[in-house]
Amino acid sequence: MRYLLLSSLLLITGCTSVYKGLRPATGDVHCIEQFRPQFANTLYSTQVDVMKHHLSGLLFFKQMPDSSLRVVFANEMGFKFFDFEFTKEGGFVKHYVLPKMDKKAVVKTLRGDFELALLRPDLQQATIKRDSNYQYIVVPSAKGNNYYITDTMCTQLMHIEKSSRRRPVVKAWLSSYKAGVPDSIEIRHQQFKFNISLQRVQK
Repeated sequence: MRYLLLSSLLLITGCTSVYKGLRPATGDVHCIEQFRPQFANTLYSTQVDVMKHHLSGLLFFKQMPDSSLRVVFANEMGFKFFDFEFTKEGGFVKHYVLPKMDKKAVVKTLRGDFELALLRPDLQQATIKRDSNYQYIVVPSAKGNNYYITDTMCTQLMHIEKSSRRRPVVKAWLSSYKAGVPDSIEIRHQQFKFNISLQRVQK
């Protein structure tokens, strides 16, 4: 009997959304656009941990003349791991991926992670919710929502969550902005080890 009660409790807990306490609110969903990084030619010291693999090197964000953004990650010797392009219209181009990493799931994950960090959501269907401490800009996605979490006045970006229907699956932090560019970016998956850590290199 005790086992059945415990199993039922775990089942109920597992089905409960961590976002169920959020309440609808009014406000301007476009307020999060102020936190969009203004990358031009920005360099980051970068650590990537994927399961048992560790990569380190330099990641370069380069704004192109056509307003697309190139994201290139290479080690200190210039050996390239990947080279992606995010177009002005929201498209994605894979220019190069190291053959060992060139798996559909890996590329899709990297694309999604950097799209969070670029902070260019389609806000047409976005809504606002709140709890007692924070404001949540909720942007629907194919399998859940993206939550852009700010203070109640939308003056500070706390973090970003990519969620399933019930709980976050990826969290991202952009912090210590200077001239529109964050000094550090942290992206952490919640269900398996796939983490990206960037620290800005000052020229």
